[in-house]
Formats: sequence, structure tokens, C-alpha cells
Amino acid sequence: MSAVSSTSLIDPALDPGLPRKLFDYDVIDLIGEGAGSIIYAVSDPRNSQLFALKHVVRKAEKDDRYIEQLETEMQVGSQVAHAGLRRSVELKLNKTLLRRVTEAALILELFDGVPLERQLPRDLTEVVAAFIQVGQALGALHAAGYVHCDLKPNNILRDNKGRVKVIDLGQAAKTGTAKKRIQGTPDYMAPEQVKCRPVTVQTDVFNFGATLYWALSGRKLPTLFNIQKAENSFLVDDAMASPREINPSIPETLSNLVMECVRTNPAKRPQDTVELVRRLEIIEHTLHKRAAAAPAPAAPQYRAQPAVRIA
Repeated sequence: MSAVSSTSLIDPALDPGLPRKLFDYDVIDLIGEGAGSIIYAVSDPRNSQLFALKHVVRKAEKDDRYIEQLETEMQVGSQVAHAGLRRSVELKLNKTLLRRVTEAALILELFDGVPLERQLPRDLTEVVAAFIQVGQALGALHAAGYVHCDLKPNNILRDNKGRVKVIDLGQAAKTGTAKKRIQGTPDYMAPEQVKCRPVTVQTDVFNFGATLYWALSGRKLPTLFNIQKAENSFLVDDAMASPREINPSIPETLSNLVMECVRTNPAKRPQDTVELVRRLEIIEHTLHKRAAAAPAPAAPQYRAQPAVRIA
């Protein structure tokens, strides 16, 4: 028996699947679905302020991990303040008399953006500008002692003004944490994540590089998870096709930066996002100069296939 009743359904004839209220917030619309959760746009009836609400209902023991991820996202998202990171506002729980959580809701900043997975900028300069913002957001997370651990196109939102928001901090962990099970998304996962070794800033650098690789080439990077999870499996850096080899219009400096980010040995990757942002800003400046000197047609838009999440 729940201590608080959180749902009151709309007339089933209108929309039998959309709740009218969740934890005293008025539900406006369905935004989407995450791993084990449903995300709604909601309004606070006290002041009409809009938020996103990530809702998890515990139906089985496996759902405990999704509630734990909400707790992690609340902790990290409320501690680290940066314009490029989605802010966590409040965590609400319903519990039985024995204190077992039956459902949870994480109240989040509502950002009117579209995931890169669904819509990439058509212009290469805008792609670089978006990833500069991603690097700055990750830098704030790293400065607070956390690693995101699940950067991918679906966790980067971009609005129609070019502003970027990195979302989903549910798998974030303190730098140096060795997780007990594999977490992340196979197409963007660093080798140390597959082997459950300590995650570091360089883990996010790999995820960043793998995501930018997809954005530039339209292809997913071969990762250790995807080739084989066996202990003796390995990747050969030089055997991976670079973005420039796939798309010759990609500047060599940008292609080289991506390939440095996704080196299998963390020690050989760029050491922090400060370096990533600095090098991307130089590339962005060069692209602007070239465009001013000789305007070029917009680069084609690249799209990645939906990734499979390991939660």
C-alpha cells in the first residue's frame, strides 16, 4: 500500500494512457521513454512552472536499478550547476509501510531541445559548436569529481538557437569508481567500461569521441563491447577507419582529434575536456575563416541508428 497516491487518470475516452497528475504535478504531455522510465512534461500547480518528470514504477526487482539511477541523477544534477547540464530539481518517492519504494519521480529542468540522434545540424561548423558546448558541460561535471559514463547522441539535446544540454546523469559516478556490472551504451562505450575497470575523465573523452565519430561519419565506432566481451578480445586503433577516410570533407585536424579520443588505452587519449574544447575552438575558427573566404555548400546531415542501452 502506497503512502501517497500519485496518479489520477484522464477520461479513458480521451487518452487512457496519460495520467492527469503525478506526485501532485499536472501532466501536460508525454515526452518519451528512457531505460525503465517514462518522461512527461508537467506543470507545478502552485506556480505554473514547467518541468520534465521522469517516472519509474517498481514492478519487479530489476526496476530497483532504475530507481537508483534517479537517485544518482538527483544527487549529481543538483550538485553541479552548469548551463550545459540539465538541472535536477526534486526527487519524490512513494513507499510501502515497510519503506520499500513502489514508484519514484525525478523532477528535472525542461529544455525545449531535440536529441542529436534525431536531428543533427546540417552545417559542419554547427556540429563543432555543439560539441564545444558538450565538452564545456562535461568539464563542469569533471571539476565536481564526476564522470558522466553514458554520453551518446540521444543524451545531447540541441534547441533551435543552437544551445546544447547534456542530459541523463543516472549512470554518473565519482572519478575512479569501478562499477560492478557493465553500464553504458555499446556503440559509445570505452574499453574500461566493458571490463568494469575504474572510470575516469578519459572514459568520458572516449564516449565524446565515439559520439563525434558518429556525427561526422554517419557510422558507429567499433567498440570492445560489440566485437566480443571475452577477456582476450581487443581492438586495434589503426584498423578503425577515421571520419576523414569515410567522409573526405572532414578536416584532418578534426578527424585526428576524434581518433585520439577513442584510443583504447586511456593514457593515450586527450587528458581532459579543456584540451578538447581548446582544439575544437581552433577548428571552429578555421572553419569560419574558410566559410568567409569561399562559402561552401552545407555538409550533408548524418544520422545514427538507435543505440541499444545497457542499463
